[in-house]
Amino acid sequence: MMDETDRKLLALLRANAREPAAGLAKKLKISRGTVQNRIARLLDSRVILGFTIHTRSEEEDSRVRAIMCVAIEGERSAKVVRALQGFPEVRRIHSTNGRWDLVVDLETATLAGFSKALDHIRLIEGVASTETSLLLTTI
Repeated sequence: MMDETDRKLLALLRANAREPAAGLAKKLKISRGTVQNRIARLLDSRVILGFTIHTRSEEEDSRVRAIMCVAIEGERSAKVVRALQGFPEVRRIHSTNGRWDLVVDLETATLAGFSKALDHIRLIEGVASTETSLLLTTI
């Protein structure tokens, strides 16, 4: 079972899988050994299937990408942003004005993973409503 630290670790690895364990440990505020043990456990449990490179065209063609607009209840923005930062599917979080408080760039490998991420994000305490649009092509 993954916890919040595992999700944050995955998000950091998605951003830069080559980052040294010491750098990951500093960002996560845990020991280097703990980072290494968590990565080993995630590999053993097949949460992490491997490390590779992706070129721009391969990545854009095979990933499920979307923009999610998020409305937040009351003064819970900081809490919602912290929770979103722990999701490996979240690429970027933008604050905005108008009807929506946040615009979130999402990316997953599969539609099933995308659906699961949406379900989890909608359960974050403080999220009042969301509207999500899949990105079909990049021009």
